[in-house]
Amino acid sequence: MHPAASIIAFTTFSGLGLGLLFWLGVDPTPPTGWTAFAFFAIGFALAVGGLVSSTFHLGRPERAIKAFTQWQTSWLSREAWAATATLILMGLYGAGLVFFGTALQPLGWLGAAGALATVYTTSMIYAQLRTVPRWFHWSTSALFLALSLAGGALLSGRVTVALVLLLAAGGLQLWWWQSGDRRFGASGTDLGTATGLGDRGTVRSFEPPHTGTNYLMREMVHMVGRKHAQKLRLIALALMMVLPVFLLILPFGHVLAAFAVLSHIAGVLVARWLFFAEAEHVVGLYYGKR
Repeated sequence: MHPAASIIAFTTFSGLGLGLLFWLGVDPTPPTGWTAFAFFAIGFALAVGGLVSSTFHLGRPERAIKAFTQWQTSWLSREAWAATATLILMGLYGAGLVFFGTALQPLGWLGAAGALATVYTTSMIYAQLRTVPRWFHWSTSALFLALSLAGGALLSGRVTVALVLLLAAGGLQLWWWQSGDRRFGASGTDLGTATGLGDRGTVRSFEPPHTGTNYLMREMVHMVGRKHAQKLRLIALALMMVLPVFLLILPFGHVLAAFAVLSHIAGVLVARWLFFAEAEHVVGLYYGKR
């Protein structure tokens, strides 16, 4: 599928910000005063900035508010409600820490649960799609949550926890790529099942549906060479897991920690580009793009 910059930014930065808010919410000894203000400002900037960037991919961004009306059937709508509730709860919790030095712990726990719920609803926007076999698997949600928690732990300065979660997220990412490569073939989907004519024999395309491009080809069909994909996977894994882990096992320093965070973010951005670029929508069968 077309790897739109706005959606890559949305899934990367909102997950990172919500991961940070989760750790702030469950912290038994949370920061207060200006330190708390700095952490919450970063968390809110990433979470809100990522969520807002998703509207740039809409044809009519001013209608984004209508997403709240479809919560019974739409994971996008559920994400909107979960994000709003989380930000309100964490805003109140953060205000208590910043202005009064008081931790209203139940608010923190609820906000932390809301942060994970928001990341999960984001992942389900993609994991629910039967038409994209690479995404249609429980591990898609697990990967979103693992990267959110790992990135949040890294941002919040939890070195030991970040080390463990980065290794776990890196391993899960590697397995997700390898298993995802087999899912389209394992789904049994081909031009015969797509047209409903498979019971009559082998179905093949006689001519393309049309001679020019259209919306489906621009948004749902994107081809990335296997050689390039393998190189980008190595780059993503090295940046989001290997380099941050190496930097974290060195004697702690704020400069090294900052480089670890920046490296992780860069790696997740590359991985998210591949998340969309390698996703094969079954509509591509009609255009011979399989």
